[in-house]
Amino acid sequence: MPHFEGDIEKIDMEESSSPQSSSSAVHELERDAAEASSPPAVGYHDAAKLNDTNDNHESQFEFEEFTEEEIEAAATSVPGSRPSVNIPPPSAIQSAGQGATPEVMEMFYQRLFPFKALFQWLNHFPSPTSAFTNREIAFTLQNDAYLRYQSFPTYDAMKKEVIRLNPSRFEIGPVYSANPRDRKIVRKAAFRPLEKELVFDIDMTDYDEIRTCCSGTNICNKCWNFITVAIKVLDVALREDFGFKHVLWVYSGRRGAHAWVCDKRARELDDSKRRAVASYLELVRGGAQTNKKVNLKRPLHPMVTRSLKILRDSFTSTILVDQDPWRAPEHVDKLLKLLPDKALNQELKKKWETTSDQSSASKWADIDSLAQQGVSKSLDAKELKEAKQDVVLEYLYPRLDAEVSKHLNHLLKSPFCIHPGTGRVCVPINSARPETFDPMDVPTVSQLIDEIDEYDATHRTSESSEKLADYEKTSLKPYVEYFHRFVSDLMKEEMKEKRQLDQENGESLEF
Repeated sequence: MPHFEGDIEKIDMEESSSPQSSSSAVHELERDAAEASSPPAVGYHDAAKLNDTNDNHESQFEFEEFTEEEIEAAATSVPGSRPSVNIPPPSAIQSAGQGATPEVMEMFYQRLFPFKALFQWLNHFPSPTSAFTNREIAFTLQNDAYLRYQSFPTYDAMKKEVIRLNPSRFEIGPVYSANPRDRKIVRKAAFRPLEKELVFDIDMTDYDEIRTCCSGTNICNKCWNFITVAIKVLDVALREDFGFKHVLWVYSGRRGAHAWVCDKRARELDDSKRRAVASYLELVRGGAQTNKKVNLKRPLHPMVTRSLKILRDSFTSTILVDQDPWRAPEHVDKLLKLLPDKALNQELKKKWETTSDQSSASKWADIDSLAQQGVSKSLDAKELKEAKQDVVLEYLYPRLDAEVSKHLNHLLKSPFCIHPGTGRVCVPINSARPETFDPMDVPTVSQLIDEIDEYDATHRTSESSEKLADYEKTSLKPYVEYFHRFVSDLMKEEMKEKRQLDQENGESLEF
């Protein structure tokens, strides 16, 4: 029987090291990347090539020694693998606008949720291993009860329980040293988290002091550009600086994105190394009351220099044009506080007071224009350039919820869950082309049920329709297929490494 747990464990948060100082843990990660049997991390100049590679996955599910049928058989050849749930036709459920009603949610889990692909993603192998069976799953039920430390022997067992519970969402936790359901009967020292994907969380909430187009829980395509730029910067850093290859970006369902770094090296990081990675990537620090949130030593770290090159392409359009943060006279002081020369600041303020509706782009250009006119004898051109670089970073560099990344036992919402507020599906984002992702186009759960109805109504006499999975009849199809390709690549590498290890162990036994 499931155990209801009302409290979430409290975690003592430790201070992380400076992002400008490479900790020993980061050095160890870099050394691991160099020594790994997988190809070395690509160089900075190969970023475009890397993205092209990520975008051209093979569509079929063929592993080196496993056919699709063999993988299917391995994933289902367990006792009780056949679902016993009576599934009504989609037309039996009435869609309720964008809302994720319990009836619509149940239909979604029965017909559309990619349970098998999720199992393979978490398990890294066709048949169940401890990577799945000792994995914690936590459910938020329709009455907001929180059910922790759940685990399942097979994907089908998980599917049946999800359909039975019909949660509003569920979260994925770490793989433990023992089955999470047995945590109360095993020695405390014997129950500990062993591995979990390295995760990152970017939420629009952290940009509220900057964005001017929306507020609260609202988003639009203008402010979504913050998330797009963040994905570009972090994805390249994770791949080039740490050598990670399997990075899955997922839309949060409303106004953010999550990154799941699934490489084996990433999954096995302990808390100290996770803190080191998060600290390395975190540049913007401080709350709304902090005047200057970016304080970097010079010369800049190569990661920061590379990030600036990416940010410059979007700073004009995203900040100066779309957000226009300094147009209003009362907001000018915030920009001036980030500039280093008092005499220049006085001249800029005097000029801007005479123009009541000058755009941010124009004011940004005025900084260099007045500086070149020699309005300040004490002006240091190098110092001004560095200050402007810090402004670009403060306004556009990814704002991480770093605590999410620092701890092995942190739980994070599963891909393909439904956001209860918007009804939208938490779908994957193609990190090779994040600018093509539009959160407004992500299907809602009720929309998907309607699409199945519409498809079946127009293909009643078609034999091919009966062979299609329900997701293939809907706008969820490209997202599920992208996830399948991601999982396929991850499993290929895991099984290849396992095969090589088995061969090495076999050779070591020979005399």
